[in-house]
Amino acid sequence: MEYKFTAANFENEVLDSEIPVFVDFYADWCGPCKMMAPIVEELAKKYDGKVKVGKCNIDEEDGLARLYRVMSIPTMKLFVGGKEAGTIVGAVPQEELEAQIEKVL
Repeated sequence: MEYKFTAANFENEVLDSEIPVFVDFYADWCGPCKMMAPIVEELAKKYDGKVKVGKCNIDEEDGLARLYRVMSIPTMKLFVGGKEAGTIVGAVPQEELEAQIEKVL
């Protein structure tokens, strides 16, 4: 299952999560973000129950984007225990994202 993270649910769904959380900061108009979308969907399926995988639209949630210093997109961040545990910027192979996730499992 892929989550939609917003300012309204970020604390509950991400910071207070019992399991690691993978957040894809993206925008609808971003070409590389569109390239990463199927990979993020695949991660959501592969790690279902072990990692929460979801997206945060920076145009709708600019406050979150500023708070987490998202300067270019896509930016993917991993949160463990309410703290940032890793950041990947740009379109990257699925294996690179999985390697980051595996480090925290």
